[in-house]
Amino acid sequence: MLKVLVPTIMLFPTIWLISPKWLWTATTAHSLLIALTSLTWFKWSSETGWAMSGPHLATDPLSTPLLVLTCWLLPLMILASQNHINPEPISRQRLYITLLASLQTFLILAFGATEIIMFYIMFEATLIPTLIIITRWGNQTERLNAGTYFLFYTLAGSLPLLVALLLLQQTTGTLSMLVIQYSQPMVLNSWGHKIWWASCLIAFLVKMPLYGVHLWLPKAHVEAPVAGSMVLAAVLLKLGGYGMMRMMIMLDPLSKELVYPFIILALWGIIMTGSICLRQTDLKSLIAYSSVSHMGLVAGGILIQTPWGFSGAIILMIAHGLVSSMLFCLANTAYERTHSRTMILARGLQVIFPLTAVWWFIANLANLALPPLPNLMGELMIITTLFNWSPWTLALTGMGTLITAGYSLYMFLMSQRGPVPNHIMKLPPFHTREHLLMAFHLIPVILLVTKPELMWGWCY
Repeated sequence: MLKVLVPTIMLFPTIWLISPKWLWTATTAHSLLIALTSLTWFKWSSETGWAMSGPHLATDPLSTPLLVLTCWLLPLMILASQNHINPEPISRQRLYITLLASLQTFLILAFGATEIIMFYIMFEATLIPTLIIITRWGNQTERLNAGTYFLFYTLAGSLPLLVALLLLQQTTGTLSMLVIQYSQPMVLNSWGHKIWWASCLIAFLVKMPLYGVHLWLPKAHVEAPVAGSMVLAAVLLKLGGYGMMRMMIMLDPLSKELVYPFIILALWGIIMTGSICLRQTDLKSLIAYSSVSHMGLVAGGILIQTPWGFSGAIILMIAHGLVSSMLFCLANTAYERTHSRTMILARGLQVIFPLTAVWWFIANLANLALPPLPNLMGELMIITTLFNWSPWTLALTGMGTLITAGYSLYMFLMSQRGPVPNHIMKLPPFHTREHLLMAFHLIPVILLVTKPELMWGWCY
């Protein structure tokens, strides 16, 4: 754990002390080196399930893929932000990269924590850099409103969790993930216990986000700069799923009765947000709503608590993290050239940028779960689990996958096909940096097809 955490912390002096000429090159190289080092976590030698580096930090098969995804994303965020942060004063450039690096530090500590209270503190700490990135570097004047939504939704959801964790500490005497699974199962039978059960999960369901508490997400995505959108879609939403997986183990006897409303909301949300995507005019908003739809499937898979559901959920989280981040990068490259996110105003781009149209095509196919990509593997496992739990869910999940295919096709046709509008003149060509960025998103997705057991979680 320290072989990644220490270089990440050493990024901070590098960012502030290096000469301005080398700032972007050095930070990209440094963070890429950290990302490559993090791949060593996949070398699994432990029989017990946990690979320890100390009493408070450890990795297991559930947190490893998410940790590696976190490390992999930092160089990509730096690459993606280079164009629109470069004109700013050097101190602001340094501050921006510092915020991205601090996000990575908090996320590594959150996913690597073995104490649940430490996970909670890091879960909350990620709010601060994200909030500054959205409110300081956002595009429109709406950004303060989006930041407020983001902050208060997350805080309102996670304060009951803090109380629930303190109660758990009082009854079991420990909050260590290593010990708590061996402690006595709690006798949960009163109304107070039901409220405790709900408060343990609501923070994570807001973060996922579950349909009904999802309104902060499209706002935050649309207003955030590209790196903000990437880290939100790829890693911060996954904190919710990861936290749910860790907590569901402790909530067992009550879960069988109490998960029904949440599963219904998650499945209904897949159809509702998919339908919203079909009538979206704003490109970033469409990708943001599609995230809510995919996370609905993940929430359903986790709440059912079967090995297949858990496996499908983590596979879909990793695959969605890479693909959704790639879609936000593509939307940003189009926005930097046409200065509009409205799809009708910037269409027919395939004629001008044919290679970029290929990236769009592959990203959309991955988003609608094309075989044999991991997106399909995760979705199929979750749909199978849900069908096994209740055959009626097939109507909702089937409809959801159909709508997903519909809006993915709509997004591709609206942005790439059709006549080129007359007002699109003299667009600068795509840079090697941007093609490299897309390749770095896509290569892991394709490589994971060949070795999916890296992200199966506990189930292999």
